[in-house]
Amino acid sequence: MSEGSKGSSLAFGQVVIGPPGSGKTTYCHGMQEFMGRIGRKVTVVNLDPANDTMPYQCGVDIAELITLPDVMENLKLGPNGGLIYCMEYLEANCDWLQEKLAAFRGHYYLFDCPGQVELYTHHDALKNVFAQLAKWNFRLAAVHLVDSHYCTDPGKFISVLCTSLSTMLHVELPHVNVLSKMDLIEQYGKLAFNLDYYTEVLDLSYLVDHLASDPFFRNYRRLNEKLVEVIEDYSLVSFVPLNVQDKESMRRVMQAVDKANGYSFGDQEHRSLEALMSAAVGADFQFTSTLAVQEKYVQSQNKAVEEEVMEL
Repeated sequence: MSEGSKGSSLAFGQVVIGPPGSGKTTYCHGMQEFMGRIGRKVTVVNLDPANDTMPYQCGVDIAELITLPDVMENLKLGPNGGLIYCMEYLEANCDWLQEKLAAFRGHYYLFDCPGQVELYTHHDALKNVFAQLAKWNFRLAAVHLVDSHYCTDPGKFISVLCTSLSTMLHVELPHVNVLSKMDLIEQYGKLAFNLDYYTEVLDLSYLVDHLASDPFFRNYRRLNEKLVEVIEDYSLVSFVPLNVQDKESMRRVMQAVDKANGYSFGDQEHRSLEALMSAAVGADFQFTSTLAVQEKYVQSQNKAVEEEVMEL
């Protein structure tokens, strides 16, 4: 993986990013297990210096280079400033990362990244690390996780769309936005629209109208309209729903990422994947989009209504 060696083999992987609590570490653990079951050799690279509890098997850990508690104690920095310092230190010591990654040639890489949003919207340290990986013939896709509960709040969803768009433009990698924790979405309340409205980011004027029913947001209608116009003008943001516990959902996300970073799997992995999915959902399995998740959500809502009626 020496810099400039065009003849060296390609390496593929995912850069897993997103705000704190969006499920990045859980995603890396689930994707490592899922890919392992279909025969793909996977190495997880922890780039979060604050992550001291890792459920997955970690191949490369930034804690061997620098940790957030040490930086905060020695340099008297807060958690945000300390994390930025750690990323700048990693950027300055990319040779350490190159040496560590060289031990896992031929593997598929999952980079578990920190959860500080500004690292992906306007700070350059991680962006430069990703660019350096590209020079080493890594073909990466950014997997941006967003907690699905934001769909239940129109104001927060518009904010998430703006953050996702800003991240896509700044990171400069093939990008897959993922709505995580779909198995928990029904706990956060009823959606104003069908799920595909949020995953496909359809006509957002309806969302602005829905916001206008709130006395607080009514005063900011013009601002929300302008924000929505920016999102729609770029026409870049859409989401793939994810439930880490569901093999079918994991498969859809994996295939979206494989398409984004250019990874093409061989016949053996394809057979293993078919065997895994047929064992999970039956031999007559067919691809489904958000309809399966939407159906489960609707069924759950109907059941809740029925229970309320019975109580009355």
